[in-house]
Amino acid sequence: MHSPDIASSNTPIPPIKKIIHVDMDAFYASVEQLDHPEWRGKPLAVGGNEVRGVIAAASYEARKYGVYSAMSSVLAVKKCPNLIFAKPRFDRYKEISNQIREIFYEYTDLVEPLSLDEAFLDVSENKVGLKSAILIAEQIRAKIKEKTGLNASAGVSYNKFLAKTASDLNKPNGQAVILPKDAEAFLEKLPIGKFFGIGKVTGEKMKGLGIHNGSDLKQFSLQFLIKKFGKSGLHYFNIVRGIHLSEVQPHRVRKSISAENTFEQDLSTLDELKKGLAPILEELIRRLQRSGIKGRTVTLKIKFSDFTQQTRSRTSEQYLELSAIQKIAHDLLEQDYFPLPIRLIGIGLGNLNTVEEQEFFGEQLKIPFKK
Repeated sequence: MHSPDIASSNTPIPPIKKIIHVDMDAFYASVEQLDHPEWRGKPLAVGGNEVRGVIAAASYEARKYGVYSAMSSVLAVKKCPNLIFAKPRFDRYKEISNQIREIFYEYTDLVEPLSLDEAFLDVSENKVGLKSAILIAEQIRAKIKEKTGLNASAGVSYNKFLAKTASDLNKPNGQAVILPKDAEAFLEKLPIGKFFGIGKVTGEKMKGLGIHNGSDLKQFSLQFLIKKFGKSGLHYFNIVRGIHLSEVQPHRVRKSISAENTFEQDLSTLDELKKGLAPILEELIRRLQRSGIKGRTVTLKIKFSDFTQQTRSRTSEQYLELSAIQKIAHDLLEQDYFPLPIRLIGIGLGNLNTVEEQEFFGEQLKIPFKK
């Protein structure tokens, strides 16, 4: 084990803010159940069908059977034989998302949408003159229910990371707050898999190092975490101490969306590369499904064992369906010989509908693996 850096005491302390993260509950599935009363209370999946495709969203009734987004529909049916499939209706989801966003702007102009169904709000100074972010979150959830008939969960804290973490604590249709005085003690007890930004692969790697919760993570030095996780090590070092300096950023247009992974061991054969590509594609598809984003350009990023890098791209005249993205990614992987073993694969989607419509905002998405 390594003790925390003494230098960490010089880390700037962010000003106390009031941040809310609002996250709609099973949004796509809930919209379908709202519009189709006969599906209410029943296991429902949006996307795919009984014989092919992937799940874009699952109702809470379906989740009880182990059905989740990005799962193959064939596996979903095995887990839940009575599963109902609904075709995605993104125009309808966008319509309701815009109604929800109008409610946000009643309280603040500092709104950072992450997807159709979630957003950060900075209500440190707000349009209604309320000092309590907890009360604002309650009012927003009540207005969403009144206007759309849908349930939303919310998290309240002094930074985006903690607000996002809090919004998951009492789902569905719940709310939680993490106060500054409680943050470090809360994070020390939090299982590592519950940390926003630490995915399944990184979580397993951390467990291999004996990191099972925040308290374990806190025992490692900044240098050690950077050595093991690259640039993300600084992020992990800070968040377990309740430090997250990212501001709520409105009006940032997302121009690309991507996922990548650095492998524990370099990959050489095509079979190894295909297996390595699979979870990266799954993560990218999950995020595309969640956000409703579409794009026309697929880019394959390859980093070799000597740290040189190569990219390959293909652009379509039309926005690509998920199955087409998967096929193009495999085509790009297979189109030519790679001269050296590969340490990193990334898949990105560009020429997004966000740039044309100016509707979605946020930074490029990546799987938080070691860089």
